Amino acid sequence: MCIAAHMPPPTVLVLPREAAINAFASGMEPADWAITVTEGALEYLTRAELMGLVAHELSHLREGDTQLNMRLIGMVFGLEMVWGWGRSMVAYREEERHFWSNPIIGIIIMAVGWCGWLAGRALQAAVSREREHLADARAVQWTRHADGLGRTLRKCLGQQQGGVQLRLLLLHRAFAHLLLTEGEEEHGSSGWLATHPPLPQRIRRIYGGTRSALPVERLDAASDAPRAAPPNPFRTSRPLPPPTY
Repeated sequence: MCIAAHMPPPTVLVLPREAAINAFASGMEPADWAITVTEGALEYLTRAELMGLVAHELSHLREGDTQLNMRLIGMVFGLEMVWGWGRSMVAYREEERHFWSNPIIGIIIMAVGWCGWLAGRALQAAVSREREHLADARAVQWTRHADGLGRTLRKCLGQQQGGVQLRLLLLHRAFAHLLLTEGEEEHGSSGWLATHPPLPQRIRRIYGGTRSALPVERLDAASDAPRAAPPNPFRTSRPLPPPTY
């Protein structure tokens, strides 16, 4: 995929013990670029589907989306700190009262911080949605077929309908725009604070029409086929004949 994208290969990392199909790219400079893939993506995606997933994340690196996303994260956190500063000024104790704990000034700072935070989140979400569409298009261009990323997103849709969600989202929602799919909030909704377009919309853009969700089955890494049941160790079999030369 890096050869197709004409870019140096990033570091590849695996997020273990994570059943959700997802991935994200990080890094400010080519020397720091990295793509992290969940263990579920390795278990449930075929080689062609993994190529589509990796191509999507490579697009974020090549187009500078990761740099922009990190700056937007810093901006949103900074505005959230302004709101927290105003809140600390309002929640003062009587024995600690001084000028900087004036509740009126605190309310004003809270209002300014909240308005700035809301505007920052809206800008972050709008930019992220547009970059997701571009990364989807790049993935189809570099893999030269729509089924790679298309089937990956359809399996992600199947997992979401089954209630499987990335546990990393529980840490902080501000990092959701770094992921391949955001989770439950993007499914069936197009809110102006959503960092990803709805999965059905992304699938429809890739195929030029609607497609249903796909069932998620653990695959055999060697053949891209569903893994067979393990052999029964108590089952007897006839010995093989000696080899002939």
